Amino acid sequence: MNSVSTFTKVMSGFVMGAVVAGGVAVAVTPDTPPTKVCVDNRTKAIFASTDGSCTKTRTLMEIVGASLDVQTIASAVSPSVVSIAVTGLTGNGTGSGVVYRSTGTNSFVITNNHVISSAAQSGTVRVELNNGDLEAATIVGRDTAYDIAVLRINRGNLRAIKVGNSNKLVIGEPVVAFGSPLGLSGTVTSGIVSALNRPVTTGSTGAESFIDAIQTDAAINPGNSGGPLVDATGALVGINSAIATLSGGATGSIGLGFSIPINQAKRVVDEIIETGKSSRPFLGINFDPFFTGQGARILRVVEGEAAAKAGIPAGAVIREIEGRKINDLVAAIVRIRSFAPGDTVKITVDMPGNGGKRTFDVVLGKADSV
Repeated sequence: MNSVSTFTKVMSGFVMGAVVAGGVAVAVTPDTPPTKVCVDNRTKAIFASTDGSCTKTRTLMEIVGASLDVQTIASAVSPSVVSIAVTGLTGNGTGSGVVYRSTGTNSFVITNNHVISSAAQSGTVRVELNNGDLEAATIVGRDTAYDIAVLRINRGNLRAIKVGNSNKLVIGEPVVAFGSPLGLSGTVTSGIVSALNRPVTTGSTGAESFIDAIQTDAAINPGNSGGPLVDATGALVGINSAIATLSGGATGSIGLGFSIPINQAKRVVDEIIETGKSSRPFLGINFDPFFTGQGARILRVVEGEAAAKAGIPAGAVIREIEGRKINDLVAAIVRIRSFAPGDTVKITVDMPGNGGKRTFDVVLGKADSV
């Protein structure tokens, strides 16, 4: 599936707990010979290599007899995972989070914006540590566009999670999810990376979050929001944020969970910690929401901003961004927001008036997130 429209519904408003799967291990005998595979340079999908070589668009890798030891990963990561309880004007809720940075006096916790948004103006946020201790938390900052929030607690010397590299994930790679689904703190589930760069949008109209998501079949349920997704080394690669549900079905895991890649989240989190706010890349265009063709049609170009400076005209239809096909405006927004302000990206468009196809080098601008 290429866009969020293929889902019956994407749920982001789950704010409860997680489940522990301790003692599970998948063993491979040490004398198993390495398996040679080809990893597609663009999609990161894995293909068998029958002759030990790959085409120019794929990279040769060897999968050695390694094992996913969930028990060891759980032991290493669980001390960094927290449960979050929120009381606000619009109601109460719970979610998950992960200790990102800790000093001698305080610690910073990453979670989802939708977990704590009800207490953003008035309310309380409380964090339960892995050992059961409770700490009052303050909201350092939040970003609706990326569904990221940072909390601070006056408790130092906590174990901060090891941060990984989500850009190196490949489809089929094992991952482990942590959190407090349905209020069940200390829950661990395992699975694989099912897809990468999955365009997902969540939230209400006018306050949507656009996620260039990691898709996983590791069980994610209401309450896992804000919890970490880690790789086989226990390194943080994603922040669990959303699930897909069938129309009219009960809310719960059907093997379609979505996480915010840590490489995108980290930039936002670091900005919030340093300044209390964050930014997003700005292309400087308005899309045509009524366009039904393939791609994303540009309705208006903002004078003096990135697209205008590069020469992209109104009426052009974006078909590719950095070589990735764009099927609709959601995919275009998600793809742009996967970059950082100041990045140079190649945008391929169908020019208006049968002007043919053209590729522009665009230096993305910067705008404050809300």
